[in-house]
Amino acid sequence: MGRNNRHGHNRRNWNNQNNQNRNQQNGGREPKRREPLFQRTIHENVEEQQKKDAAIRELKQREVICPLCGKPIEDLTSAISDKATGKPAHFDCILEQLNKAETLGENDKVTYIGQGRFAVLHFDNPRDLKSFKILKTIEWESREKKLD
Repeated sequence: MGRNNRHGHNRRNWNNQNNQNRNQQNGGREPKRREPLFQRTIHENVEEQQKKDAAIRELKQREVICPLCGKPIEDLTSAISDKATGKPAHFDCILEQLNKAETLGENDKVTYIGQGRFAVLHFDNPRDLKSFKILKTIEWESREKKLD
């Protein structure tokens, strides 16, 4: 009943007699537990650890603030530079500013078209976003200028 040759494993019955036999061989004691491979160590060089902690604190305190709305920018990869100040700003804030500045028709929309450029698009059918005409291209970021 205890042997199962299906995969070459020796299996025991429902009450796991094999483990009970091992415990009896050890005199009823639990098997030895292994020591953990990684142990926490106390840093011997306190000054070095304090310098690391100070650098981490300084990095966390460095916040980039949007010049348009005054809120911190969480994701710099989705930010775009402000034309007036050159500092990073929320993409949505720039888009909102352009929507206010441009006079849009009934089926017109301001859209980002890549490489730091926006465009005013006109849709003949507002439900069909695949067919449109570019009415105006707005150069927002200079291609030569790089952000710091």
